[in-house]
Amino acid sequence: MAHTTWRLLIIIERNCAMNGMRPIHPGEVLKDELAEIGMTANAFAHALHVPANRITAILNGNRSVTADTALRISRFFGTTPEFWLNLQTAYDLKIAKQAVGNKVEQEVRSYHPTMTRLLHA
Repeated sequence: MAHTTWRLLIIIERNCAMNGMRPIHPGEVLKDELAEIGMTANAFAHALHVPANRITAILNGNRSVTADTALRISRFFGTTPEFWLNLQTAYDLKIAKQAVGNKVEQEVRSYHPTMTRLLHA
């Protein structure tokens, strides 16, 4: 995986968070990388020593990248597990903000230390 690809992905994730683009599941990134090297999901699963249905579910956006899977993917591609987990976290947060962000904004008040002191005075 090219170094410029990683920088581009980081820029895309930052822009996605800021400008309302649709969330990008780590499976989409993984699918592109596998296509680039001409590897099937089954062959990749075999290389990682995981069930093929785990990889297929990730590629289809139906399963999250876990810590175990991130360790395996990063070992294969020579990246860090944090990269894959950060992609997953960014995706999960974007989905949560779309689903319940407004509700949380309305229901939960921000903590302000000065207000607490005034209330207890």
